[in-house]
Amino acid sequence: MIEAATANAVRTAPPPAPGLPPGDASSADILSRVERIAAGPLAEMAGRIDRGHYPLEIMASLGRAGGLGAHLDRRGQRFDQAIGAMAEVSRHCGTTGFLVWAHDVFGLYLEQSGNPALCGDFLERHARGDSFGGTALSNPMKALSGIESLALRARRVPGGYRVSGTLPWVSHIAAGQYCGALAGVEGADGSLSHEIMFVLHCREEVALRQCPAFSGMEGSSTWSITLKDYFVGEDELIADPARPFIARIKAAFILLQTGMAVGVTQGSIDAIREVEPALGHVNQHLDERPDALQAELDELRQRALTLAKTPFEGGRDFLLEVLDARVQGAELALRASQSALLHQGARGYLMSAAPQRRIREAHFVAIVTPAIKHLRWEMARLMREEMPS
Repeated sequence: MIEAATANAVRTAPPPAPGLPPGDASSADILSRVERIAAGPLAEMAGRIDRGHYPLEIMASLGRAGGLGAHLDRRGQRFDQAIGAMAEVSRHCGTTGFLVWAHDVFGLYLEQSGNPALCGDFLERHARGDSFGGTALSNPMKALSGIESLALRARRVPGGYRVSGTLPWVSHIAAGQYCGALAGVEGADGSLSHEIMFVLHCREEVALRQCPAFSGMEGSSTWSITLKDYFVGEDELIADPARPFIARIKAAFILLQTGMAVGVTQGSIDAIREVEPALGHVNQHLDERPDALQAELDELRQRALTLAKTPFEGGRDFLLEVLDARVQGAELALRASQSALLHQGARGYLMSAAPQRRIREAHFVAIVTPAIKHLRWEMARLMREEMPS
């Protein structure tokens, strides 16, 4: 049974609207459409989203514009375009940029699963923004790195698995939506033999409970999920066993997140430039100036786009490069957002001000899985040992 704190906290997706199919549009056309949505209706709605509005109508429009599936093989595996679209969205609203990332990685799970039941119409509807879902891999990513224990447990039954447990933070979900989740498979003695990854549909038997209020990202529709003997059939399996699958998609999963960091940073630089005509004479004495921040951001953007050419490249060195770029992005977003607030002064400290919101968005970029500390943990481990096969 769904437990919602407010009547409008859980909603269904808006009906799809007609539009030019993504496959008929060039990369420039798609990015231009995304930019118009981000700078127009999304920018106008950013304050509402920050206070808790879940912007499925914006997500649907991004899907119709072709902004939610460019990284998929069937769309040409344009990870550069996916990162660019995410960055433009995050430039105006970090919460919606995060939703785009969560939506994108779920599409990645489906396509890379190789499961025919997941790679057909279900994936197409998801990529078009006709239906919505995110990722429940925060706990598994940390668990597989040895940071915390795996929250969900599965046991083999005829035709599939039964899964039980509670995940405390899962975003971009609601009644009737879905996410990609992972559970450890228990044997008769309670030991774990391996892990499975599966599509978790938010059906009636799935308990969604509202999380405590966050300092930001309230529009991300983040819930606690509790499962009790939830049945996972063969058609819902993304990977069995899951570890080789996670190892294969890990770099792509993390690399896509650079779009959030680039966008939040660019938005902060925009806010600095906004007040230059009035305050530049005194702001010149601040340490972090817009031209220097822009040059650093441009370097990070190019670094991410270069890595995006081979998102599934194996090997320790490539993964280290991706992890390091992700750290660089998070740290730059923190610095740029703080600088924007200092440049704007009191006007940027208003609760309704974009620089104040971006401070909180940048902190989210720094702590969302994998957080800066998790990234550095992984980098230290990789520097000590060879990548597992």
